[in-house]
Amino acid sequence: MYAVIETGGKQYRVRPGDHLLVEKLPGEAGDKVVFDRVLLVVDNGSVYIGRPIVEGAQVEATIVRQTRGPKIIVFKYKPKKRYRRKKGHRQYYTEVEIDRIALSAPASAEAEVTEA
Repeated sequence: MYAVIETGGKQYRVRPGDHLLVEKLPGEAGDKVVFDRVLLVVDNGSVYIGRPIVEGAQVEATIVRQTRGPKIIVFKYKPKKRYRRKKGHRQYYTEVEIDRIALSAPASAEAEVTEA
């Protein structure tokens, strides 16, 4: 069983037990997080495709730690004008561990079911 979720403007394919770095989420290590923007769920040959999300599906995760990514150097330069600006940036991330993918029966025909 796996799912495709959307968080922080990005999409991730997740399975139970996966560790994932996502854009910073509020909370401390050990807190539970629920991702309700589930775009696709594959469960034992059944594929649930959301339009745009699968109704009743959610992915539960636990925050492992809050961290930062590697330093990115931002350098601005204008030739022949003595203009130079050097700046560093480190993005904040949250590492989560996927606990389970919960899928209730779709209440409406918004989710398309296909046999794989």
